[in-house]
Parts: sequence; C-alpha cells; structure tokens
Amino acid sequence: MARVRGVALGALAILATLVIVAPAGRVAAASAPGHSVAHTSGQSGASFWLVTATGDVWNFGNAGSFGSPANLTLAHPIVGVTPTGDSGGYWLVASDGGIFAYGDAGFYGSTGSVPLNRPIVTMVPTSDGQGYWLVASDGGIFAFGDAKFEGSTGSLHLNEPIISMAATPDGQGYWLMASDGGIFDFGDAGFSGSMGSAPSADPAEKVVADETGAGYWVADQNGETHAFGDAPAEPPTQGLMFSPVTPGDKAVLFAFAQLGKPYIWGGNGPVGYDCSGLALASWENAAGISFARVSDDQYHTAGAPVALNDLAAGDLVFWGTSQTDWTTVYHTAIYVGGGEIVEATGDQVQLNSLDQWGASDLMPGGRHP
Repeated sequence: MARVRGVALGALAILATLVIVAPAGRVAAASAPGHSVAHTSGQSGASFWLVTATGDVWNFGNAGSFGSPANLTLAHPIVGVTPTGDSGGYWLVASDGGIFAYGDAGFYGSTGSVPLNRPIVTMVPTSDGQGYWLVASDGGIFAFGDAKFEGSTGSLHLNEPIISMAATPDGQGYWLMASDGGIFDFGDAGFSGSMGSAPSADPAEKVVADETGAGYWVADQNGETHAFGDAPAEPPTQGLMFSPVTPGDKAVLFAFAQLGKPYIWGGNGPVGYDCSGLALASWENAAGISFARVSDDQYHTAGAPVALNDLAAGDLVFWGTSQTDWTTVYHTAIYVGGGEIVEATGDQVQLNSLDQWGASDLMPGGRHP
C-alpha cells in the first residue's frame, strides 16, 4: 500500500489540501489562494488543476489555462474538474449538474435544468471524450453523448453516499464507490472486492480502474491505496483531496499553511518560525496540544515515542549529533507521509524529504504529541 500526502493551498483558513499519490513515493507541492474543492491530474501526473466552488481554476506544471466561470454568478457551486484525454481542455461540473466546457472539451448536455433528488458529486468522460456520465450522491447516473447508461444505485438505500466513479476501458460498464469504500458494479465492470465491510479510518476518496478493466484501486483521502482484482499493488499517480481526520492531520494542515514563511530564529509565528516553533505552533493551533518549546526537550518529553517505521501524519522527527543523547538534538520537523516532512529550515518553511541529510544525524525514533 502506498501512503503519500502532499501539499496545496497556502491560505491560513486552509480546510483541505491536495494529495498526489505516486508509485515512486513522490509528493507534489502546489499553492493556490482560496479553498480548493476539486482537482484533476493531466496525462503526466505532474500537471494538474485546482478549482474552487466559485469556479476559480489554477493550473500547475504543464497544465494549460483554458478558462473558467469565475466571472459568472453561479447558482450552484462547482464540485469537480475533469481533463480531456489529451489534457487540452477540461470540464467543470456544478452540484446541479451544470457543465462548463473549456479548451477541447465538448458540451454534450447537462442536468442543470433537471430537478435532482441528490446533488451531482462528479463527472467521468468516456475514453474518446465524446460523452460523459454525471454521478449524484445517491448513485443516480445521467449519461450524455456516447456515454451509455448501465445502471445505478439511485433506487437503493445506501448507508454512505456515492462519491466516485470509474469506467471500464471499453465504456460498457462502471464502478460506483461510496465514502466507506463500498463498490457497486454495473455493465461489464466486475466486482473484485471493496472496503465496505472493513473501511479505513480515513474516508475513501476515489476508485481508479486499472488498464485491463479486471481490477481497480480504492484510494483513501490520506493517500493509502487498496488493490483489488488484477490491479498491481501500486496505482498510477493520482490526485486526492486530503481533509483532516486526526489531530496529526490538523497539525500537518496548519504547517502546510505556513509554507513559504521566513525562517526566524526563535520564531513562534505567525510572521515566521524556527523549526521547533513551527512544530509547537502547528499542534497548539490545530489540535490544542502543547509541549516543550525547543528541539531537544521536544525529543525528550513531547507526547509518546514512536518508531520511525510507524510514523503517522503530524508526528515529530528529530536530528542530533548523538543518537543516544537527547541533549544533542538540534532540529525538529513534522512528518507528512510518504517519507516527506514539513520544516522551518534554511530561509523558509518548506516541504522536504525525510532522508535529505542522510541517516547519520536522524534520531532513532520520533514523538507522537
């Protein structure tokens, strides 16, 4: 299983952030003003768009800028953005099923004028981009263009809402996924298992079909992935939205919101931070948890010890000149996931690799506040 967390949104009132889950364990960093409600990746996986509920679109990497409805007064919020197959355009979808097509994305219809029992939560294009499905939170399916209707859960009583859909390669079927990771298969989509009977602690975020159509991955919003059918252990690069679940999640999100702020010796924020000041401020502001101020005392007394191979989001990691003497600890960082940390070092708060300086000074364990 891959467990990778990433960054987005450099806003102080940060509510969610973008997670890039990559087989190589890389974490992509992005920054955009406002609260991002949806995202999508381009063909390379290193290019992606973020969109807000009001229709503002930001492009990163090689992703193109094709337009947005941000200058319009929207009757319903934007809930999704989906690229075309060549990443030469994208569709935005609103909660009423209104469709906004940009670049080489075609418009094939919408539910904007249709009374809905439940709001639209996502849209999925067909493989040739000549049609798409709109998916409501009750699993209602609306097919447009060359997209085919193969069934829905609209008439079922679901324990959890539908939040994601993936189509089979030939477009003759699809899987719907509920927020607990439950899977519903239609058409030629085969059922290979689900998380429904044993959901993860973090909500499920996305179902991703493999190339053969005989398997899929369920991705949790924290970046953990679960393979079913003939899907290999590692999925292709995916973008996920990460909202806080644990106190450590909240501490990480606070730290992400400080990215780019200056390193200030003795800094406790909000203007700037030193390494231990960032760690303390992140836990105090996000989770109401306090501990010692300086790095060596944090290593000695902050929370409970945790092994380096069992780190979770928000745990503190340390560096010292002697791995057996806590008084030699000189640096603190906050673990993000996927071997990545957020830290105040150099001239600013930044996202870095846990092994950036090698293992010689890395202390043998972390602390869970």
